[in-house]
Amino acid sequence: MRDIRPIKFVILHSGTNQYKNMKKIIFAIVCALAVLPVSAQFNLNKAISGAAKAAKALTLTDEQMAAYVKESVDWMDEHNPVLPDDDPYTIRLKKLTEGVTDADGIPLNFKVYNVIDVNAFACPDGSVRVFSSLMDIMSDDELLGIIGHEIGHVMKHHSKNAFKTQLLTGAAKDAVASAGGVAAKLSESQLGNLSESLIGARYSQKQEKEADDCGYDFLKAHGKNPWGMVMAFEKFLKMEGENGGQSSYVQKMFSSHPETKSRIEAMTKRCNKDGFARPEE
Repeated sequence: MRDIRPIKFVILHSGTNQYKNMKKIIFAIVCALAVLPVSAQFNLNKAISGAAKAAKALTLTDEQMAAYVKESVDWMDEHNPVLPDDDPYTIRLKKLTEGVTDADGIPLNFKVYNVIDVNAFACPDGSVRVFSSLMDIMSDDELLGIIGHEIGHVMKHHSKNAFKTQLLTGAAKDAVASAGGVAAKLSESQLGNLSESLIGARYSQKQEKEADDCGYDFLKAHGKNPWGMVMAFEKFLKMEGENGGQSSYVQKMFSSHPETKSRIEAMTKRCNKDGFARPEE
């Protein structure tokens, strides 16, 4: 008689279709195990363990997500040169974002990283980080346009979904999956990977266009001139032509030359339709 070894399963709560489907999958695998050799059973047992971890990771609550995001943002702020409140860059950013306190209820906070890369990003918790080198090449209106666009990614939950995907597939996935309903303690390397995913998040062209429109509405609602977004895009388009888009921010925001032009045209039409005057260069 074939040696059939008992296998212990952890049955998850059945309150959602996800878990019901998981039970069906586990049942089907159990049936298959009954007619397989022991070596094959062992391999399938590994697969079941991985599937259970993935199911648990997919049930991350908003509170757990917030904890991971906060830990990652804190790590970034500790490992990058954050300019103090009395620095001219910080003073300029605070003046530009005065009155911009939240995005659909998400509290916003702004800091400047004193680094040479041209970049800016916004995190799911509303943390907006602007690099000093970006501020060097952008006018006030253009900088606000970029900030509006990045906040658009937060409001459309693009940044949250991208971060969750990184949690489920990156170096931290095993720690997250086995945490048992609480935020896992992550290593320095895991936090570094997660932080890198926040800084360098890449979105589809559809998501970029959604962030354009959402950012436009956000700027308009806060009494800011959305022409700055158009002007920033035009500057990036020029940078693409001059240096092949070597800036990491240009590369992640604009995957193709024609798309950049179409986004500029779309925002220009909206500005003209809404009667906004284009600021002087």
